[in-house]
Amino acid sequence: MSTQTPAPSLWRRYLDFPLIHKMAIGLAAGVAVGLAVGEPITVIAPLGEVFLRLLQMLVMPLIIVTLIAGVSAITPARLGRIGFKVFVFYLVTSAFAITLGLLLALAIAPGTGLSPPGGAEEEGEEPPPISETLLGIVPDNPFAAMVEGNVLAVMFVAIAAGIALTVMRGSDQERVRELGEFLRRGVDGAVELVFLVVRGVLQYAPIGVFALIAVVMGETGIEAIGPLARLTGVIYGAIALQIAVYVLILLAFRVGVGKFFSVAKDPMATAFVTRSSSGTLPVSSRAAERLGVHEGVYSFSLPFGATINMDGTAIYVGAATVFVANVSGTELTLAELVTVVLVGVLASIGTAGVPGAGLIMLTMTVSQAGLSMAPVALVAGIDAILDMARTMCNVTGDLVATRVVARTEPGMLRDPDAPDQARGEDTEAAATS
Repeated sequence: MSTQTPAPSLWRRYLDFPLIHKMAIGLAAGVAVGLAVGEPITVIAPLGEVFLRLLQMLVMPLIIVTLIAGVSAITPARLGRIGFKVFVFYLVTSAFAITLGLLLALAIAPGTGLSPPGGAEEEGEEPPPISETLLGIVPDNPFAAMVEGNVLAVMFVAIAAGIALTVMRGSDQERVRELGEFLRRGVDGAVELVFLVVRGVLQYAPIGVFALIAVVMGETGIEAIGPLARLTGVIYGAIALQIAVYVLILLAFRVGVGKFFSVAKDPMATAFVTRSSSGTLPVSSRAAERLGVHEGVYSFSLPFGATINMDGTAIYVGAATVFVANVSGTELTLAELVTVVLVGVLASIGTAGVPGAGLIMLTMTVSQAGLSMAPVALVAGIDAILDMARTMCNVTGDLVATRVVARTEPGMLRDPDAPDQARGEDTEAAATS
């Protein structure tokens, strides 16, 4: 008697279908249906609004749990010379990247002349002075900051809690250390819980993207394609410039550029296809070995980079925020531009490992800058196309930092062409130095 395996349900087939393909189908179908139906398609606008609300719902939980987890993951033993160099490198390049994205987008002005979905050109709130923005980073009431949507203030509290948790886990008192480990397990559980919700929201994303793009196309017609193409060009162009900056950094530290990219091409291609920095870690680690980097560096710098280093995503956030402001008809002030840089750099610490992290970060910066959320619908429609390039840039930045830091640390770099026995001797020497 033979048994037949039951055919998977329609829902299971939907879940097993790659998300990038579902997003692409949603985008293409939204464009086609919107152009074919025209104005009456606005009846499905609530389906897109639900997607935007779900994204906003995730912002505060993601900031709190992922920032605490990311900061507390740095054990006291690793808060040394190598960790400091890697951390500074990531923050500086992320700040440079988001500034590059902002400047290039301000020069090209993608989104100008395009109306937001629903035809409502919402005006952003009057931004506070820069001094008030900086002072507002330290909240007098963290719960009020969460209710008011003050992203920077919530980030400050989460980072402070993460540092305190790190100190607890490294305490000399056994009771404090045990409580720290207990709290860390609770934070890890909270991260998994939030990630599960994120994955659920992303399963709805193709439907939301379909509705949002269909409404835009129904209202604006073919006019929306040009601004979206300009935004894509701005982001890809800025990423190319960022990689050129990586080349200059490698040259400054006397690293062979040809050798580096001949090895780095595998993780770069993997990141482009998978759109996952964490998923590319095995390929990146192998590449670091082939570059001669000691495990004492890359075993820390690569996972840490997958957690906090988001140069490509920072470019995306900067350029897309300008796009949102242009579509909304809002002129970004200096205070808002500084806010975008601060939020983008700080958000990169906590959201890098989250699927759809770029869209989450964009939601954070748009909310903090007081801009309309409606134009985010347009960016969400092409997010998969942009995500491939920005993930590749993120992974490239991780490898550059790994190779440069190894170059500056005695015993952390060996000859990649050395035989295995020599490598083992180098490893032993590095461990005892």
